[in-house]
This record gives sequence, structure tokens and C-alpha cells, in this order.
Amino acid sequence: MFSLGGLTKSTVDESKVWDVIIIGAGPAGYTAAIYAARFGLETIIITKDLGGNMAITDLIENYPGFPEGISGSELSNRMYEQVKKYGVDVIFDEVIRIDPTECAYYEGPCHFSVKTANGKEYRSKTIIIAVGAEPRKLNVPGEKEFTGRGVSYCATCDGPLFVGKEVIVVGGGNTALQEALYLHSIGVKVTLVHRRDKFRADKILQDRLKEAGIPTILNTVVTEIKGTNKVESVVLKNVKTGEIFEKKVDGVFIFIGYEPKTDFVKHLGITDEYGYIKVDMYMRTKVPGIFAAGDITNVFKQIAVAVGQGAIAANSAKEFIESWNGKSIE
Repeated sequence: MFSLGGLTKSTVDESKVWDVIIIGAGPAGYTAAIYAARFGLETIIITKDLGGNMAITDLIENYPGFPEGISGSELSNRMYEQVKKYGVDVIFDEVIRIDPTECAYYEGPCHFSVKTANGKEYRSKTIIIAVGAEPRKLNVPGEKEFTGRGVSYCATCDGPLFVGKEVIVVGGGNTALQEALYLHSIGVKVTLVHRRDKFRADKILQDRLKEAGIPTILNTVVTEIKGTNKVESVVLKNVKTGEIFEKKVDGVFIFIGYEPKTDFVKHLGITDEYGYIKVDMYMRTKVPGIFAAGDITNVFKQIAVAVGQGAIAANSAKEFIESWNGKSIE
């Protein structure tokens, strides 16, 4: 295997049957890998990127053990290094389908086939899905056209490009306020736009927003993003009065929630009507041998929750394998 941007490009023997394949490398996936490896399970991670949404969060202040806060990228790097310490390979690829297959390699429940966008196929006795969820889109004219040219879903990534410029942040939850505060702190001129008459964010963040003097526009939605080669303005509509007005801006940062990335497993019937994976308290799906953890299970979207679920999922995978082996894994 050889390094590819901190990940591993696969030369894994595709005839091998792994104990656990973990899909996703956010806090849930990392934790599941650490626990699975410590249990003695042969484990690999398949992921499109490292750290998930955690890696693009500017400052994490509510994760135990870091009272002064820690950047999401640093916390992700620490988790990744711990995964590497236990010898777990991280393969850079995208899983496009999971299917149960015939029991060709061992006695016991049928293993799973994991197919990827790079044309690879891996086999495993158990699967832990920890792909998280991706930022939800506004789905308004101009959003897609200007993504990367003024439209962004990551203040940490793109904020420095807008220092001294005028932007709006769209959203009213914790992430929107945190990112607005971050942009303000590095010298970006921020206005917060929210479709309701009050924010859903924690009180401490609302207090910080007031202290920072960041202007807000409530009861308002974005109906269009305009420009030529880059964002130049947004069209806004007051949802109560119907008033439509245009505001000149250089950028639009969108933080209105997340959507699960589960198209590759919907044929298994393990998702709910919103696309999130349904699990029980042991992170088991309705397909024996498939488990899920983290934001993909539609829980309180916090790193601490994802870490806990990742540990439970790994333990459940171990117990599932033990149940047909008839012996404990040392």
C-alpha cells in the first residue's frame, strides 16, 4: 500500500474476508476502528475523506478533555494517528453498494460484499456504517453555479478568502452561529440570515453573537444568489411580509443542517423516511451483521455521541462474530 494524501490507496487482497469493514472516518468511524482493533478484529476503513464534518469545524469547545477547546482538524488528526497506531488501514475510496453474498469463505452467516467507485470489491463478516451526513443545500438559483465562487459550506476552509469582505451566513443553529462568530473573528463582515423569528442555537452562542455585534436578519430566506463570475448579491424575502430585497455580498456561507449519505444502502431497507439508518441501542440495523454509528443514525449531532456509538458498534460487531464462532476473540 502507499500513501495518498494521508490515506491508503488499496492493494488489499480482494479475496480476503475482513472481520469488520468500517465505512467513514469521522469520530464514529475512528472510534469503531480503535475498539475493533483492540478486540483483535481484522479491520479496515473505507472513506472519501478524513474526519468528516469534525475536520472542518474551527473550534470544538464541548468535547471532554479539552477545556480550552481544540480545532476540528487537530482532533481529527489525533484520532487518525491513534487508528494508525493499531495498524488499521484507511482506504481512500467511496462505497457505492453493500450486498450480502454466499458463504464462500468460512462457516457461519454469509459475509458482505462492499463495492467501491474505484471498481474494488471487499468482503467482510460485519459492516459498521459511519458516513455521517453532508451539508443541506438551499436549492435556490445560483447556489450550484457559484459553489466554490462565493458559495461555501465551510467557514474554516474558505473564510480567510473573505477577510475585509461582506458575506451572509444562512442558518439559526449552533453551527451557523459558531461559523458566523469565527468569520467575524478573522475580519469578515458578517450578517446572519435566518428564516425564523428566533435562533435554535445554544444560549451561550446567542449571547456571543450579541456581544460581537453581528447584525441579523430574521424571518428571511434566500431566494436567489446572483453574480457573473462570482457571487455579487443575494435576493432575500421576508417570510412574514413578503417583502423582497437585494443585498450586495461577496459570499454566502450556508449552515442549515445535514442530509444523510445513504443511497448505497437504501436497497437493504435499513433507512427511515429521511434516509437516516435505523438502529437499536446496540447500533444494530435490521440486517444482522450491519451496524451504524454517528450522525447517520439521526441522533444529537455531537462528536461525543458519535464516539460513544462507534464504541458500541464495534463491541456489537465483536459479539456478532463470537456468536457463530462459539468462542471469544482474544
